[in-house]
Amino acid sequence: MHPHAFAHLRAALQTHVDQGLLPGAVALVHHQGRTVLHEAVGAQRPGAGAPAMAPDTVFRIYSMTKPIASLAALMLMEEGRLLLSHPVSHYLPAFAGQRVYDEATGTTSPAAREATVHDLLRHTAGLSYAWEAGTVPDQYRTARVGSRRHSNAELVAALGPLPLVHQPGSCWEYSRATDVLGAVLEVVEGESLGTLLKRRILEPLGMHDTGFSVLPHRLTDLAEPFARDPQTGAEVALIDVSAPPAFESAGGGLVSTASDYARFLQLMLGQGTVQGPDGHTIRLASRATVGFMTADHLGGIPTAGDILPAGYGFGLGVAVRKATGLASSPGSAGTYSWSGLGGTFFLVDPAEDLFAILLTQAPGQLRTLCELYPALVYAAL
Repeated sequence: MHPHAFAHLRAALQTHVDQGLLPGAVALVHHQGRTVLHEAVGAQRPGAGAPAMAPDTVFRIYSMTKPIASLAALMLMEEGRLLLSHPVSHYLPAFAGQRVYDEATGTTSPAAREATVHDLLRHTAGLSYAWEAGTVPDQYRTARVGSRRHSNAELVAALGPLPLVHQPGSCWEYSRATDVLGAVLEVVEGESLGTLLKRRILEPLGMHDTGFSVLPHRLTDLAEPFARDPQTGAEVALIDVSAPPAFESAGGGLVSTASDYARFLQLMLGQGTVQGPDGHTIRLASRATVGFMTADHLGGIPTAGDILPAGYGFGLGVAVRKATGLASSPGSAGTYSWSGLGGTFFLVDPAEDLFAILLTQAPGQLRTLCELYPALVYAAL
């Protein structure tokens, strides 16, 4: 990779810090078997005297949790313990007999078919995040769907009886589906999601700083955002990760570091196999399963909202680039990626033997960074 281009990458991130758009950031790029960039700019948190951002700073990664939980589901599929074609109600009875709300008539009708585990993984289960106004989103808010005080079982009890916003399988809408998947995993494994992920993925990969709360001795290393968005003035409130939560959100609850998440992406780029911390080979999934996870699972299914970028389909927990063109930033067909609400992003490009991670805590800059960072990374090829 070209060192002068990395100078541009550093300068662009530093400019965002100097302009007061980011407190700080950590960038990591791994290419052809080695980490070619792992640097920090700015400070861990706003304010005079704040410590400098460090390469091992801890971040709330929000929806970058989804690929990890999705891989855990596919590992259970490999063991014959979870079938993606099974209806969600097979594991979670609260999801039986669901109905679909019709905004035009204000009525509900029975779902044409039940949502499946496959629908959960690809966000076609008819669920929502309830970010917008409307009858069903109001019901989500009344039921406190996604409350940090709810366990996964309590989330399911609140969400299961509510109307769907689409017929299952008919539309992609970013949603609470992966949180519901977390509840499915707990039922199948008979243990909490945090325990499951730690045992099955985090510990084997040596991801010791990744979990649903920050380890006590690492609390001083947690990145924090500006209290208010520097452009809109809106209050910024990220989740409290100082103590273990009741809600272990498969859709958005983990904290991690660039080094830890790089271990997960090394596994993904290695098609389910990676060299462990002790030098031994670790295999968590087959290459066929990783290929299945990172293929487009939407085809011609329409998408709702503007979360999924132009030129992308969706796999099982990740966005999948369908062509070298069409999108607004560089990349190869087959690249897969996702981001996190707090201001985090990753991409994996198998064709270039490449992955890249950007970690910030600046929610208002997320859309810009998801376009800017790939341009800066591909400029170094």
